[in-house]
Amino acid sequence: MKTWQVILLVVYCSVLSGGQLLFKHAAMRLNNDRLVKPLWLAVVTNGPLISALALYAALTVLWVFILSVTDLSRAYVFNALSLVLTPLLAARLFGETLDTRFFIGLLAIVFGLFVIAWGGRPT
Repeated sequence: MKTWQVILLVVYCSVLSGGQLLFKHAAMRLNNDRLVKPLWLAVVTNGPLISALALYAALTVLWVFILSVTDLSRAYVFNALSLVLTPLLAARLFGETLDTRFFIGLLAIVFGLFVIAWGGRPT
């Protein structure tokens, strides 16, 4: 893969992780809001949820562009980066706990991404 393709995929996965954090924030807010307003109103006025949905719509357009210049078999593997970033950010922002096994798995995923990104035939 070319360096710009890798950068584009890293940006995509980073923003994808941000979207997951917005969904978590939306869920937390929904739990609080539905105590004081009807559920349907709590959903349609949930700013983090609306933001997450808009972000995912934009990411869909970006993903289609990425697939127009990168093989799906190589690009899709980069979604694993979201499996690394999202829990790290969730631990930092929401106080979620990560154990040693997580960090061992994280290293395996990152190593695998390097092998895929810079090994094999260029696209």
